[in-house]
Amino acid sequence: MPKGSQDNSPSVSSQQDRTLVELALEGDQQAYQKLMEKYSGALTRHVQKMVRRQGEVDDLVQECFIKAFSALKSYSADYAFSTWLYKIATNHTIDFLRKRKLKTMSIDAPINTKDGEVEFELPDTSYRPDRHIVEDERKMLIQEAIEFLPEKYRRVIMMRHQQEKSYEEIAQELDLPLGTVKAHIFRARALLYKYLRDKRYSL
Repeated sequence: MPKGSQDNSPSVSSQQDRTLVELALEGDQQAYQKLMEKYSGALTRHVQKMVRRQGEVDDLVQECFIKAFSALKSYSADYAFSTWLYKIATNHTIDFLRKRKLKTMSIDAPINTKDGEVEFELPDTSYRPDRHIVEDERKMLIQEAIEFLPEKYRRVIMMRHQQEKSYEEIAQELDLPLGTVKAHIFRARALLYKYLRDKRYSL
């Protein structure tokens, strides 16, 4: 390398991420799984800084992956995949906290990650007089989407969100491994997200 030049090549980890993203966009399901396995732990710890209840943390991490994978075409390789993923997770978690009216961190302070600072923006919460009508329509559409799910996915998603059972309770009641329950719930949410997106309706 010539004297004074600088090596701006991506790290091995970043290059691995970019390769996995490319494979995922080509339809490789294993690439999605590898990205989840690589970042599940870090994303869980990240969300735990803002949300304390483990059941909610698990749900949020799954939803963050679904949002990220659904928006994967918008990811730019000019930035670290991890930074992009953290930003999605932060925005989604803050949105969740606002909706639940839970106490959270200062919204003015950026979050520090190993890839630098991540800032986030809060969604517009302007008053809407038709809010209750919109919410009723949303509930009806979500219920319609649930009815289209395969039985094994419909069962776990209803137990989780309508009966408010924990992952552990669902696993015990259905006599399934905890990992299987989490996988089924993740798949159910991904199918619901796709159904609602295809209906041009955003969660």
